[in-house]
Amino acid sequence: MAVAPDRAGAGQRLPGAGWWHAYGDAIPEWFELYVGLESGASRQRRYDEALVPGLLQTRGYALAVYQHRSAMSEEERNRLVEVRLQRQSLLTRRLPAAPRLEVIIHEAALLRTVGDSATMAAQLRHMLEIGALPNLSIRVLPLATGLHYGAVAGTFVLLSFPPGNRNTPEPPIVYCESLTGALYLDRPSELAAYENVWAGLTALALDEGQSRHMIEKIVAEVHHG
Repeated sequence: MAVAPDRAGAGQRLPGAGWWHAYGDAIPEWFELYVGLESGASRQRRYDEALVPGLLQTRGYALAVYQHRSAMSEEERNRLVEVRLQRQSLLTRRLPAAPRLEVIIHEAALLRTVGDSATMAAQLRHMLEIGALPNLSIRVLPLATGLHYGAVAGTFVLLSFPPGNRNTPEPPIVYCESLTGALYLDRPSELAAYENVWAGLTALALDEGQSRHMIEKIVAEVHHG
């Protein structure tokens, strides 16, 4: 289900939101809506199956992600990377308060070489550094887990919003992205389904300390590989 039109401004009601409009020609309309919602969310829970999430990417990793898009010019790729890096500022902003970001990432995404080994080592080290933020949780879902419900659901984000000037907060949204568009799901049954998937993932993922140890181990293997 597409998100209701009045939800499109969720992020724009907050001070400082709207910077992304300067990059309008570089951002698809369906993603521009997400950037606004992301800016207004007080909590993000996301599962990433294949890649390090954009909010945690280094410039080198982000550039490597876009390298395969041969139809893009170098300038277009650079603008997309700038948007991705600019989005990351919400993790350390003061006003409004930075959102809580909970990430569960599949081990395969950490083992997949994006760019080259130096790019991956830098990316993994960056995750270790940024993972120290008090509002950030990074947990790894091991390959040894085998088949799990998240493999069917694929990468998704659960966005929750603060009450704002209303007595009750706006209901959460599930965001699922594809190559050419995205789904914004907000029906109670849809939200319940993804809440169940998230609960299953949190039960299977390593805790933060174990996850950090795994990332450190992969960094060592990449560095010496």
